[in-house]
Amino acid sequence: MKQTRRKFVNTLTMAGAVIPLFPRINLQKDNIQVNNYPIRLFSKPLDNYEFDFMCECLVRSGIGGFDLTVRKGGKAEPTHVESVLPRLVEEAEKSGLKVDMMVTGILSVSDPFTEKVLKTASGLGIKYYRLGWYDYDIKAGIRQSIRKCRNELMAIAELNRKYKIRAGYQNHSGTRIGGPVWDIHELLQGIPSDLIGCQYDVRHANVEGANTWLLGMRLIAPMINSLAIKDFTWLTINGKPEAVTVPLGEGIVNWDLYFKTVKELGIKGPVTLHVEYPLLENGEEKLPLVRQQEIIIGKLRKDMDFLNACLKKYDLV
Repeated sequence: MKQTRRKFVNTLTMAGAVIPLFPRINLQKDNIQVNNYPIRLFSKPLDNYEFDFMCECLVRSGIGGFDLTVRKGGKAEPTHVESVLPRLVEEAEKSGLKVDMMVTGILSVSDPFTEKVLKTASGLGIKYYRLGWYDYDIKAGIRQSIRKCRNELMAIAELNRKYKIRAGYQNHSGTRIGGPVWDIHELLQGIPSDLIGCQYDVRHANVEGANTWLLGMRLIAPMINSLAIKDFTWLTINGKPEAVTVPLGEGIVNWDLYFKTVKELGIKGPVTLHVEYPLLENGEEKLPLVRQQEIIIGKLRKDMDFLNACLKKYDLV
């Protein structure tokens, strides 16, 4: 159920809470201030809350801004992007937060909302966005499917050039194009990475290539222009192995090897933190909003502490 700020305030009042609502100006503190690896939160896990609640969670967690969902079902719907996105960016800025990344479903310039979304975002200072995912046309074949989608991306790249914005195609485990990281090497051939590159997701790369993910990362390193960060482990669910996302450092991703390789290969770009494990568990979603927020902040801060420690350890600034 969508949570409102009015309910949040009423809960605080009735509880006699001593935790103040944070003022909206000059709140950003302790979040990492770097040029090459700014950290943003993929907003999806918080999208059901009111935006001011979301902003307060980020400020108190030390996260510098949002990788905002601007897609169907997201925080900003493409159908209303021209009115909703400017309001969200303005509200975030009042809290000292940046909205310079977004997650879209963009796959074609022929979509009636593609140019509207990019034009609006660019005008608001958003510099990076994630594309949607393409499906294989099995009848046409694997390679022909990739060629067809590359043609779509070339047209999108020209639109990116027009609006001075950069896209990333995320490698995502599964049977769509980009499940195998090797797909992306062919998919992005000939497209300047300052227009469209790869949003490299080490979690999904590990799922699809437990022993070969590092080779794929090395192959597409020149194409990587942003980093998606999350951890996972394997569980047996209903008799079948399933990759389950967990807090950073509690899974099987070899973070030392990963960040050492990022440093070695000179990969740079914004970092999008994906907190895709349950933020609230065991009925906690029924707790008052002020208590929900404390639980959420605790988990976000823990992931941020881990991520900041890794960046510091490998001098990634």
